[in-house]
Amino acid sequence: MAFYYNNKSLGFILLTGLLIYNCKNEEKAPESATKKVIEYEMYQPSEMANFMNAMYAYNEQLKTKIVAGETPSAMPLDLLKLHSAEMTSGKSRTENWQSFVNVFIESQNTIIDTLSNLELKERFNASINNCLGCHKTECTGPIPKIKKLLIQ
Repeated sequence: MAFYYNNKSLGFILLTGLLIYNCKNEEKAPESATKKVIEYEMYQPSEMANFMNAMYAYNEQLKTKIVAGETPSAMPLDLLKLHSAEMTSGKSRTENWQSFVNVFIESQNTIIDTLSNLELKERFNASINNCLGCHKTECTGPIPKIKKLLIQ
């Protein structure tokens, strides 16, 4: 042992060699490849939202017919569902909402009224303006979309 203590350079070389050897043979543990599972919560529109989308599609078709000079003869939607459809969470049927719904139903029915003295375009725009009036107070999101329904 005395030989090793006296020869410092040999000890240093041996120690360095061992460190290099140990570092080279050190197996790297594979990192555990745990993938985070991201669960997305899919938006489920309420019954009222689905009905509003159906009304929008109907009024879009109605606008096309009116611009083409056709006169609508029937209302394929049951507008009374507005009174019973499940609302989007956080929303409720206020007194203001109820009054707008009643006026809207009446204005939609006047569009198909063939005995009306008002021009068809005016009746249609009045109905769409009723939509806008309600959405200005209750649910403001779709206002730009609804405005596109107006006949210029």
